[in-house]
Amino acid sequence: MDDAAQLANHTDLSAYWMPFTANRQFKAAPRMVVSASGMYYQSDDGREILDGTAGLWCVNAGHARPEIAAAVHHQLMTLDYASSFNSGHPIAFDFASRLAKIAPPGLDRVFFVNSGSEAADTALKMAIAYHRARGEGQRTRLIGRERGYHGVGFGGISVGGLVNNRRAYPLLSADHIRHTADPANAFSRGLPDHGVERADDLEQLVALHGAETIAAVMVEPVAGAGGVLPPPKGYLERLRALCDKHGILLIFDEVITGFGRLGAPFASQLFGVTPDIMTTAKGITNATIPLGAVFASRKVHDALMQGPETVTEFFHGYTYSGHPVACAAGLATLDIYAREDLFAHAAARSADWETALHSLRDLPHVIDIRNVGLMGAIEFAPRPGAPAARGYEAMVGAFEAGLTVRFAGDFIALSPPLIITAEQIGRIAEILRGVISALD
Repeated sequence: MDDAAQLANHTDLSAYWMPFTANRQFKAAPRMVVSASGMYYQSDDGREILDGTAGLWCVNAGHARPEIAAAVHHQLMTLDYASSFNSGHPIAFDFASRLAKIAPPGLDRVFFVNSGSEAADTALKMAIAYHRARGEGQRTRLIGRERGYHGVGFGGISVGGLVNNRRAYPLLSADHIRHTADPANAFSRGLPDHGVERADDLEQLVALHGAETIAAVMVEPVAGAGGVLPPPKGYLERLRALCDKHGILLIFDEVITGFGRLGAPFASQLFGVTPDIMTTAKGITNATIPLGAVFASRKVHDALMQGPETVTEFFHGYTYSGHPVACAAGLATLDIYAREDLFAHAAARSADWETALHSLRDLPHVIDIRNVGLMGAIEFAPRPGAPAARGYEAMVGAFEAGLTVRFAGDFIALSPPLIITAEQIGRIAEILRGVISALD
């Protein structure tokens, strides 16, 4: 029996409590993949499945890259683990330096974590610590945005704006500005024309709470899990200006948009707006080893480098911060991005991607299509009495037809590996046309 057949021979699915999944529904009709290479998965019944989501927004260079596997194996056999608490290993410093070189100018201080959720909570703690170090310890309030997703730590769900992620848990002191979804922008291509004024919601929160109480505003440059919502033209620039006006730090969550997703190293470079702190994960290692990084400006970093040199400046970190094997995977990933010029390749494919997605606007139930870079979403009118049903059925139907898509309510999201070809983009549109046309 080969490896795929062995993996396909599942007899008990009960022990694994799956994340963000309707467990009972899935286990009644599981969708299993057993291997992957390049742009494709193989299902447990031997079918080829085109990866329309780069795993989960993260396999930017495609699956099963031998260069990354070799780097991981070499590092495991050289130095499998060493603590970063009061000791170090060269590869973490080398990786941080390489990251700083592709980061937006000024964001050249890198704190390693293990996931986007940890990156979000780390960034929020940095912001509060920054103000405290400057004698403004009363700045503890955090501002997020409706429909925002910043992981599942208590900080991330506090500034996050996805209701189901928040409703059952105690939250930190946070408030929210409006999301940027606007029916007037339906079927916009790239950045929508309307909605820049929604950034002015921050002024209302300043008036309500007082600027002197607000530590940071955290947003995704392009909201991902909330529906692939590109920022309206001028929106991020205005948010940056308002934060500067009131002494509030601006945090960009680039866990999804980082590492080429929009055709640039980071969304902040594409949009020309630099935050004070930036969170990353996912594509940083091509999803091979869990890793995240928080990029801080010199302003934020240097404010904490005060007091006696023998005293820890920032009481925060993780056992696996700067894990040597994860750093090895990250360095190999950066090499692939550079050698194959994948960020430019993603930019070159963006026009094909936009055309393919918007070719589906004539289909039944489609009420909006949104795109920027190699991200996209197709939104459906809710079925009466069954919200989210059409999105779920589209996801299942796509998998059966040979394509993975991301389902989250009455929309599906797509974010293919950056290596995608024009022909594969056309195949995605072809599959989706058949699947959406069959929805009731």
